[in-house]
Amino acid sequence: MEMMQQGQNLATLVDMSDDMKQVYKVDLRSGDCLVVQTCNSLYMMRVIGKGLFEIAGGWFDRKGKSPMKVRINGCTCGGSAIKLNIAAACGLCLEFGNRVVTSPIQKIFIFTNGKLN
Repeated sequence: MEMMQQGQNLATLVDMSDDMKQVYKVDLRSGDCLVVQTCNSLYMMRVIGKGLFEIAGGWFDRKGKSPMKVRINGCTCGGSAIKLNIAAACGLCLEFGNRVVTSPIQKIFIFTNGKLN
């Protein structure tokens, strides 16, 4: 899959977003875990309910805030356009509720509740 580039027009971004691996927030249940590898970091995100996630890794580890309870705003291509219904999508940047934005997501691993040791 081609990586999203800043400066692409909206029609191109919409077409590309339909083909990318993405995880919808509505499909996640309490206790489910996502492990997300970005270009620069690794994040572990556990669904705790009511739109909140417990996040560890990456920025949260570097700032000594792991684990932190925070919402996921959605995913963006680096600008202000954001897919609000997505928890993670390959090629897009993840935006957390504390306004931290990751580098582009490379891989997503999903562990449903009870499947993670």
